[in-house]
Amino acid sequence: MAIQTISWVNGHVKLIDQTKLPGKLVYIHCRDVKTLWQAIRRLSVRGAPALGVAAAFGVLLGIKSFAGNDWKRFSKHVDQISDYIATSRPTAVNLFNALERMKQVIGDHPQASVAQLRNFLKKEALAIYEEDRRVCRRMGDFGARLIKNGASILTVCNAGALATVDYGTALGVMYTAKKQGKKFQVYACETRPLLQGARLTSWELLRAKIDTTLICDNMAATLMKQGRIDAVFTGADRIAANGDTANKIGTYMLAVLARHHKIPFYIVAPRSTFDLAIENGRQIPIEERSKEEVLGFGGQLTAPRQVKVYNPAFDVTDNALITAIVTEKGIIRPPFRENIKRVFKK
Repeated sequence: MAIQTISWVNGHVKLIDQTKLPGKLVYIHCRDVKTLWQAIRRLSVRGAPALGVAAAFGVLLGIKSFAGNDWKRFSKHVDQISDYIATSRPTAVNLFNALERMKQVIGDHPQASVAQLRNFLKKEALAIYEEDRRVCRRMGDFGARLIKNGASILTVCNAGALATVDYGTALGVMYTAKKQGKKFQVYACETRPLLQGARLTSWELLRAKIDTTLICDNMAATLMKQGRIDAVFTGADRIAANGDTANKIGTYMLAVLARHHKIPFYIVAPRSTFDLAIENGRQIPIEERSKEEVLGFGGQLTAPRQVKVYNPAFDVTDNALITAIVTEKGIIRPPFRENIKRVFKK
């Protein structure tokens, strides 16, 4: 199911404000880079692939204010914009990869005029956008092979259209399987503390007419023990060279439970989510977010304000707990370090 999460429209960024879902489908129109930075920071736009596209579009917003024709000053301006956008969130490597691609455009055209550079940057940002659309559908084709008729699937957070340009990674696999006529059901973990599974994934799956059951995060073990889960599919925010994977907090817990109950655990992520410069998961930066996200929800306190809070947004799943990683290049299985290198070297 396609939902246009983010787009470039008439010189500005149009994106769904995911903090308003499922109650309202509201769009934010970002006409300057600060507004986009704030949208990323407060999770109005989120999901590793969508953040990559947002970052590229953010550069386009940032260069609107540049005046003059000096290549060197323009190059410095693009670097400054990119550095600013990079401070919005630290874990999803797609954001940083997209910024590097935009900066590389400048380096690749040392003789171009500023007007030409603006056109080249816009072309690159739109290419990143279109690549995400193609890549997600390609991953869906590969991943759908892993879904059997009658299967019960567990997922966490939101790795659907709302986390990408318009289709999804882990949920994209399910959308493709449905198109193929397969019958299956999905259990969506609510995903504390911001309930992306409850608010976003269940909203998406119901729109796609996929049989969906919402559960509290702490119910997953019981479902597995009862034999009601056949596979776990999740997205990713950064994957190290050895296959260790950072994803929404709670993913590691599900991987441990899946291993104990002998249930396959699949990651679905594009090449842009891999950080092959990082050897293992211990090197992945983990964002810690505001205590307010844990103390309450929707303006209502659910805990004493004075209590201490630990709120990492992500955890890291060891490669030994992962059955396979679905990418646009195919399904990668252990040994991950060797096979990741082999698949992407092609």
